Amino acid sequence: MPKALKSVLQYIVMISLTGGLLWLSLRGIQVGEGENKADFIWNAWDHANKGYLLLMAAFLMISQIIRAERWRMLMLPTGNPVNFGNSLLSLFIGYLVNLAIPRGGEVSRCYNLYKLDKTPVEVSFGTVVVERIVDVICLLVLIGVSFIVEWTKLEAFISSLSFGSGTEMKIPVWLILAVVLGLGMIIVLYFFRKNEKLQKIVKGFREGLLSVFKLKNKWLFLFYSLGIWAMYFLMTYFVMKAFPETYDLGYSAVLTLFAIGAIAMAAPLPGGAGSYHTLVPMGLVSLYGLRQSDATAFVFVFHAWQTAFFILFGFISLIISYFVIRWKNQQIK
Repeated sequence: MPKALKSVLQYIVMISLTGGLLWLSLRGIQVGEGENKADFIWNAWDHANKGYLLLMAAFLMISQIIRAERWRMLMLPTGNPVNFGNSLLSLFIGYLVNLAIPRGGEVSRCYNLYKLDKTPVEVSFGTVVVERIVDVICLLVLIGVSFIVEWTKLEAFISSLSFGSGTEMKIPVWLILAVVLGLGMIIVLYFFRKNEKLQKIVKGFREGLLSVFKLKNKWLFLFYSLGIWAMYFLMTYFVMKAFPETYDLGYSAVLTLFAIGAIAMAAPLPGGAGSYHTLVPMGLVSLYGLRQSDATAFVFVFHAWQTAFFILFGFISLIISYFVIRWKNQQIK
């Protein structure tokens, strides 16, 4: 199958899955006579406390500023000093691309940084992988804390998501993974020996990946990483305070729903659309007794507010980057 056709089919499947999950989520909204579901969601927005929503947006911006500085910090040991402004612009462009192409933002932000600061893409991508590893560790710690705090409720929630038939696999999963990993390594090593360009890419990627071990201030890097997730937690807290239906839920509920939302956003769908709209309402209903309609409307407004933020600053960053790159090219001429 041609690569272009394969990419198109994957994109169609992804969009179809997203649409299907959104449709499934919207089914949960029960409206009265003479009212439609769009009016119900708009009514939820209308009754939301806009002050809390603005606070959520402020903490979202702070989290991105910290993330941009952490990325810039990772680039320094590779011998590629990066301007903070360029790091922030590239980060927002990455989020904008992610809304259309899942995981495409990681590559696009590295490419934009290359055009702004001439940082090798393979090196910056290695640092992005480091960021993702650190974020996954933070997410796992968060999930662990959530289970400790709300063990009974989360156990029941996960049990409700089980769709397995109970039949055991004849071949151990670890054996299948080991074989696939082994074959993959053999193929990579073969092409690596034959391709000098690939050797250069791998070398740059490794350089970016090892940058975390060369940091002069590792404690500051850890502080930034924890700070990012603290901002995310506060974002969830203020959004829940913005709606009458979730206003009285405590910190443990914020922590639990934050963990569920983070898992949903990690799904390979545009901006977590679909997965977020399905899992989070499910958690609100099964764990905290909210009406399905209220939970769904809450999530649609929350996700739309966050998405609007990334679209706005993504396009602003795209425009600024365009003029900066154009100006730099004129300077070279």
